[in-house]
Amino acid sequence: MAFALPLVLGFFTSTFGIIPPGLINMTAAKVSLKEGRTRALVFASGASIVVLFQTLIAVVFAHYIDDNPQIVIMLREIGLAVFTALTIYFFLAAKKVKPKKKQVKMHSKRSRFFMGMLLSALNFFPIPFYVFVSITLASYNYFIFEKSFIYTFVLGSGIGSFFAFYCYIAFFKKMEEQTTFILKNMNYIIGSVTGLVSVLTAINIIQFYWK
Repeated sequence: MAFALPLVLGFFTSTFGIIPPGLINMTAAKVSLKEGRTRALVFASGASIVVLFQTLIAVVFAHYIDDNPQIVIMLREIGLAVFTALTIYFFLAAKKVKPKKKQVKMHSKRSRFFMGMLLSALNFFPIPFYVFVSITLASYNYFIFEKSFIYTFVLGSGIGSFFAFYCYIAFFKKMEEQTTFILKNMNYIIGSVTGLVSVLTAINIIQFYWK
């Protein structure tokens, strides 16, 4: 159980963070369609390795933040304001913006492994994402800042990332209609998620001050 919990948490949080259509997973899908599944999997491996390091950096940083409850609650209050603003923005944007199908241009013929690492390294979203996730999970006693727990969580995040990329590589043609639906409704989906996070964060802040 001590091994399974952080592995499962890392797997599902990483999968959730990567599964929405984006540059890296759509690039992985295009590599698969144009150059074959093997090269696409090599690309996904490079991208997943970078996610491992990004997760480790984020969790270590979150550990120092978590040692100071005042910083944690301040970040939650800032997060509440940010996520509330994002919720309003995405629901308003969903009514105005007509989504266009995202095209990924690829010209490089270099190693897909290093290309995956490069694209993943240029994506800084995982670091604040995992800082927020680890602190939030820790506040509900689902995350422990111990070496074994952290390393297992990081491993789970790498596996979850690769799984998300693999889904795009293996099932992109079958998922194309669903992907189009997601792209058309992405603002509503993100707005709903940020809205839910805002509610949970607000409840957590109220509980902190209620003590």
